[in-house]
Amino acid sequence: MHDIGKVAISDNILLKPGKLTKEEFEEMKKHTTIGEQTIKAAQERLEDPGLLDVAREIAGGHHEKWDGSGYPRGLKGKEIPLSARMMAIADVYDALISKRPYKEPFPYDEVFDIIKKGSGTHFDPELVDVFIELRGLFNEIAKKYQSG
Repeated sequence: MHDIGKVAISDNILLKPGKLTKEEFEEMKKHTTIGEQTIKAAQERLEDPGLLDVAREIAGGHHEKWDGSGYPRGLKGKEIPLSARMMAIADVYDALISKRPYKEPFPYDEVFDIIKKGSGTHFDPELVDVFIELRGLFNEIAKKYQSG
């Protein structure tokens, strides 16, 4: 659900086998606010809209970075909702271990090194510590549900 806004992004961008141009990346970045707005619109139709509060936080904030260099709002540190900080790690982990049209999956050890290097800049350092501590569990789950 964190990437629900990608339904509004062209398949030419989503499925592009190579690096995105600056313009294509700007278009791709819109998936966060589109997803957030989509969930907000759904909330307006529900009797209990609070059920989707966390989903909206995640959709809108999962590309924010701990150091404030992320998007769409440039939030920093604990300004970023906890749910979005958690999803940021999970999203990068999933992207790196998965085969994509533009890349092969990375080895698990390399993925953990990349995430650890992002501690304090890309990711919440406390959450990275927990993630690293639970690496065996994450790898076990990933292998169980690996596609293809």
